[in-house]
Amino acid sequence: MRVLYVYCHPVPESFHGAIRDVALEGLRRRHDVDLLDLYAEGFDPVLGAEERRRYHDTERNREGIEPYLIRLRKAEGLVVQFPTWCFGPPAMLKGWLDRVIIPGFAFDIADPADPKSLIWHIGKIAGVVTYGRPRRHAWWMGDPPRKLVTRYLRWFASAKVKVDFHALYGMNTATAAQREAFIAEVGRAMGEF
Repeated sequence: MRVLYVYCHPVPESFHGAIRDVALEGLRRRHDVDLLDLYAEGFDPVLGAEERRRYHDTERNREGIEPYLIRLRKAEGLVVQFPTWCFGPPAMLKGWLDRVIIPGFAFDIADPADPKSLIWHIGKIAGVVTYGRPRRHAWWMGDPPRKLVTRYLRWFASAKVKVDFHALYGMNTATAAQREAFIAEVGRAMGEF
């Protein structure tokens, strides 16, 4: 399986960097992995005025983002890894989604009342997410990162898509043992992806 691993953290030597390394090691045992490191690749998350004007023009809305669309089109599996900031994904990841989840590529809006998914080739999705606060705080806020992975991304994929969500809540107060256990859990899960 070809897996697109979308990684979104600005600091390579961070805890997220350690998670990423173990996750990639697990995935590469069984799959062809394309690492899309949004910060390292200098992805521009801004959906500018001209790009927004041509958003619904399926003949022109791919201009400037073709390489990212090709990578997503080739994927059969998708993993997104990110920290939770202000109870949501980092702006960089949100901007990537804003720019690549477009009409004519990710979904068809020929009938605006009944949009259809077009990323049917993705059969497996996983989210790897950390939260600074405890789960009860995320729950009270509606846990947008969980919904982003388990509902929003799921809608665009195959009707039979399998979705996994791996979360470390309360990272700001997690012990070294809890952090290591989370890294090990992610490594095992990616080895079985």
